[in-house]
Amino acid sequence: MLSVRATRPLVRAAILATYILLVEWTRALAAIASRDAGGVLVIGGLAMVLTAAFVSFDRLGLGTSRLGLRILGGLALAAVLLLPAAARASAAPILPAFLAMPAVVVSIGEEIAFRGALYAALDDLGGAPVAIIGSTALWTAAHALSHPPEFLFAVAAAGLLLGLWRWACKDLVGPIVGHVIADLAL
Repeated sequence: MLSVRATRPLVRAAILATYILLVEWTRALAAIASRDAGGVLVIGGLAMVLTAAFVSFDRLGLGTSRLGLRILGGLALAAVLLLPAAARASAAPILPAFLAMPAVVVSIGEEIAFRGALYAALDDLGGAPVAIIGSTALWTAAHALSHPPEFLFAVAAAGLLLGLWRWACKDLVGPIVGHVIADLAL
């Protein structure tokens, strides 16, 4: 039987996972039905930022030490994340200009939610393997309604790369920078 102390991380992780999936799926469905995709993205991104409300900056991986290296790491992550786009016949970005700022908001929100708050909760639950695999699986499931099925492997690979960076570097700045650049370029 699980003790109350042991169930707290499980309950916190389950609540966060449920909230994140509901926000992402609602955002995806609302973007399809709405004429204001930018507004839907901004609201969804801000709703994801709320997941950090009860997590310290250091636990999120948002400390300011070695900030220059963290940003440089984000640029390296972006280069790897952009490899599939470089292989496209027309490597020009396909994101409409009016969605650039909403894409930045949602990218930051997703990283704070998935590799920040959810990662920390899953790490408390079962360590780095649970945090990396769990955040990657939920990341992929969250994108199932907004991406074609044949693209979900690439989504999972990106989530795994960003999760491994979060673990290895104890850093969320790099994944945020990489995700923002990749979303703007794709």
